[in-house]
Order: sequence, then structure tokens, then C-alpha cells
Amino acid sequence: MLALSGNPPHLIDEWQEVPGLWDAVRIEVDKRGGSGYFILTGSSTPKAKGILHSGTGRITKLKMRSMSLFESKESSGRVSLQSLFDGTFSDQMTGNVDIMDVAFWIIRGGWPGMLDFGEKEAMQNAKDYISSFLEDELPRLDDERTYRDVRKVRFLLESLARNESTTVKISKLASDISFATDISIKEETVNEYLEILKRCFLAEEQEAFSFSVRSKTRLKKAPKRHLADPSLAAGLLSLSSKKLINDLETFGFLFEALVERDLDIYARTLGGTLFHYQDYGNKEIDAVLELEDGRWGAFEIKLGTSQIEKAAENLLTINQKIREDNIDNAPSFLAVISGLSNAAYKRKDGVYVLPISSLKP
Repeated sequence: MLALSGNPPHLIDEWQEVPGLWDAVRIEVDKRGGSGYFILTGSSTPKAKGILHSGTGRITKLKMRSMSLFESKESSGRVSLQSLFDGTFSDQMTGNVDIMDVAFWIIRGGWPGMLDFGEKEAMQNAKDYISSFLEDELPRLDDERTYRDVRKVRFLLESLARNESTTVKISKLASDISFATDISIKEETVNEYLEILKRCFLAEEQEAFSFSVRSKTRLKKAPKRHLADPSLAAGLLSLSSKKLINDLETFGFLFEALVERDLDIYARTLGGTLFHYQDYGNKEIDAVLELEDGRWGAFEIKLGTSQIEKAAENLLTINQKIREDNIDNAPSFLAVISGLSNAAYKRKDGVYVLPISSLKP
């Protein structure tokens, strides 16, 4: 097959447009033996239809994210998350951060091609990304209902943007779409649309954490919902840096999305997984990073420094309850990630304060 010709590693972009390429690659790998011959990239995941083999043992799957602040060099990387687990963390000044810079990081997102552009171009990029998906990619999917309901999918994306970084229910998303279109929509249909958005790497879920099957604390299982990059939410809501600063509540949710995007990237680098915590006593932890060996750390995420004290108190309260209930698997550390702190340090109560502009895996 001509598509497989070329020196290794041979890149085949948007392979999902011809799903049969997957099996062709798998067969070719079996013939050659060894590894590192092909790189298959794609902007969506096709349905299993047309693919005969899972690729297990031949093809390794790697999810590519938009860039973290450490990768785009907005984070100095002075503070390693690994150091929190290893106990090698040291207090240090990390430098002042301007709130306008934080807003811009959200608006621009982590797209490699936008690093040298300004806010106006970044805003247009996010809008173009959404429009291209709705107008070009969505109609090509093998989902006839989706092709008919592009308008509803757009309103679903807008609802996800308004509810970024929350455990918004399917019923609320359905209600938002019905209100916008004046046409009722079943929750089952919304679920189908969400699966399509996940297949196309536009939406994702931060699953709920459960620290022990023996725990007496009843935990909620609802996932926290995100768009793939906070810039997409900003684009869908037509937000500029100035608008964000004038709407601190929305700013806070999108800052949380920015931090959790980075934490997810750092977690995967460390071989871990990112979760969130929510129990039926209305106690929440924004992010939980669990390593493969079972150790985990808890993070509260706050834009401003004035919110650090309350966030630390929340972590300490939940930690005390966890220790009373499940002492064998208490968190390795508690930390507040701030957008505007100029220092990374350990408080007297043991809670770490970490500027987002200083983090790396």
C-alpha cells in the first residue's frame, strides 16, 4: 500500500478518514517485526466499524493535549509536583504575575501555532476551530442525526462553556439546548452528542475520585466536564481578557480549567491520573492527582491570593475526615494552586501554596 511507504517513523495524518489503514498498519508491523515504524495521528476517533483489530500489542495510543504553561514557557518550572510526593520541596520566591497575563493564557490556550500571536488572533483561532468542527468535520462523521442537528451541537458546546469545570448534569445541558432552540431534546440524545464530542477530542471528563472501597464516606460519581482547552470555552462565550477581568466568577471557572488542563498533562507525565472529589456532605476538592502506586495529592484552585486561606481550611477539614474514616490512604500532601501568588511555600498548617506559573511535572 502506497500510504505505508516511506522511511520510519512514517507519519500518516488523519488516518481515521480511511479506517482500513489501521489494520493495514497492524499487518505491516507483524510482517516487519520490531517497533517505531509508523505514527498515526487524527483529530477524531472513528467508530469500531471498519476496524478489524484493536491494535493491542502493535499500536500504542497516546492522547495529545494542547500545551501546558510549562511547555509554552509561561511557567518557570521551579516547582516540581514530583517534589511534593518525594518530600524534596523547598520554599522559594517565584515572581509576580499580572492578572492580565493569566487572562491572556486562557484566551490564547495551549495551541502551538498561536504562541507568537496576540489576543485578537487567539480569539479568532478558537472561534475558527469550533466553526471548522461544526461545518466541516461533524458532517463527515457517520452519524446522520448529528448531521441534521449541527445547531443543537453548537448550543451544547455553548452550554458546556458556560458550565466549564463543573459537574453539570445532562438534564441541565438538555434544558439549555431546548431553551436556545425552542425544541425539546432527550437526555439520551445529549449523551450521544457528548460521546461524539469526546471522540473528536473537543470535550472530556474529569472522573470522580474514590480513595477506598471500604470508606464510610459516600462519594458522588458525577464527572467534572471540560472542553479540551479553556480557550475554546472563551471563544464560544466571546470572552476577551477585559471581559474576563470584569466577570471574576467566570474567570475563576476558566482559570480552574486552565490549571486542570496542566495538571492532567503533568499527571500523565508522572504516570498518574487526575480526578476530582465530591461527597454527599457537599465537600469538594477541585483536583486529585493519583500516582500508580496509590499515593495521591489534593489541590484547591484559586485565582486570587485572598482565597487561599479559605481553600486551605477546606482541604484541612476534608483531610481530617478522610484520616478519621480511612487512615490507610490519606493524601500525601494538600496544596492550593493560585494564579497570582508570587511565592511557593509550605504554610504552618502543612498546606502548600503553589503559583501556576511555577509548576512542572
